[in-house]
Amino acid sequence: MLKQFMKASRFKVIPVMLIPVVLGALGAFVWVGQFRPILFVLTLIGAGAAHLFSNMINDLWDYYNGTDDAAKGTEGAISTNSGFLTNGTWSIGVFKMITWLLFFIAALCGIILSLFSGWAVLMFGLAGAFIAYFYVAPPIRFGYRGKGYSELAILLAFGVLPVVGAYYVQTSALDYRALLLSLPIGLLTTLILFNHHFLHWEGDRQAGKRTLVVVWGEKRALVFSRVLLFLAYLSLVVGIVFKALPVYALIALPTAIPLYIVYGRLNEHNKSVAYLPLMGASLKATMRCGLVLIAVLIIQGALQ
Repeated sequence: MLKQFMKASRFKVIPVMLIPVVLGALGAFVWVGQFRPILFVLTLIGAGAAHLFSNMINDLWDYYNGTDDAAKGTEGAISTNSGFLTNGTWSIGVFKMITWLLFFIAALCGIILSLFSGWAVLMFGLAGAFIAYFYVAPPIRFGYRGKGYSELAILLAFGVLPVVGAYYVQTSALDYRALLLSLPIGLLTTLILFNHHFLHWEGDRQAGKRTLVVVWGEKRALVFSRVLLFLAYLSLVVGIVFKALPVYALIALPTAIPLYIVYGRLNEHNKSVAYLPLMGASLKATMRCGLVLIAVLIIQGALQ
């Protein structure tokens, strides 16, 4: 059952949420010398549960909206959902029960944290829950509109909210440096979600899911993908300039190189399978950059 849960919730990508939380908490330690371990652990649990809830609620609504079936029935398209609903591995009832149990765990953690750090913690949590649910759920469906709403939603949900929120849990205050710190990891995670649309964009088009890849087409979307990569690492440099990171955080820049090389192997039009290396390289760049920034902040805190 545990293995099934991990596959259904796509547990293996949970670091994309936990890394921003760690960065926010480390920012509090480095900048103002404050770190509360119990609240940090609760933040990790709550953020992790919220991320898994987001994965599963997206699968649930994609199933209801017919997106999964469209991807499955489109030649060459690669489905990125867990397959637990389309293949009948779990019943809808079981899938929904576990999905909402994860939401309950995240909400409970948020309530407890708000008792210690202030009511604003709930605002961060509610904003994240709103984005997670309505990313594909009607009537808003950020991921179906094709106007950049989904990309902005991911930047907020996997960058700004977890980093700034984790900082706030530790300090009960806001700091512009937390916002700057959230941008590199937030933009890189946005890039992961953007690049995964290439795997099944033709199926999305048939299902009426208007991602930017569907709206723009491969050529223009690939240009924007490269722009996102540039902006992510540019924001890292901006963070250094405005003292959110020490100058030796520049050692994170080479984590972009393997991903940059993959772009050079792509043509203007490619089969879906050609985008699998791009997805893998995007995920690795995000993980590596995030881990390097974590190490940099730990070193900075130790040297102070």
